[in-house]
Amino acid sequence: MTFRFLLLFWSLSLAATAQQAKEITLNDLQQLITTSSEQIQVINFWATWCAPCVKEIPLFESLNKENKLVHVTLVSMDYDLDPNPDKVNRFIARKKLQSDVVILAETDPNSWIDKIDKNWGGALPATLIINTKTAKRKLVQRELHEGELEKLIEEVKN
Repeated sequence: MTFRFLLLFWSLSLAATAQQAKEITLNDLQQLITTSSEQIQVINFWATWCAPCVKEIPLFESLNKENKLVHVTLVSMDYDLDPNPDKVNRFIARKKLQSDVVILAETDPNSWIDKIDKNWGGALPATLIINTKTAKRKLVQRELHEGELEKLIEEVKN
């Protein structure tokens, strides 16, 4: 009985200290994509129900921790199927995510996907890498693997 209480207390305290995902609109996301920055923007589109998305998240977490020339934003696409942010926030707490996490609070993806990138077909996971200083950008519509993020960042760097 005491062990269950301690486990419950620990999980509640973990949830209380974890970051909470902010709900943003398409306009907010477009502003993030176009705002000039000294850092290269790495924007990953994912969902809690997408196994390849969840599998690659540690790559983004590692990049966020180790490369200060890059800013990582994880954009949850869960809203369309479940507009309650609790599932995403529990995921953030459970995985102890440190990258910025936002929830794109938009429905009907077919009406706005091409506004993020005209080449994006809507597949998840998807990653958009942007250098606003050079206007170079790269979209990848598949799961990324060890070492690929660094190569993609090099492609948009100069």
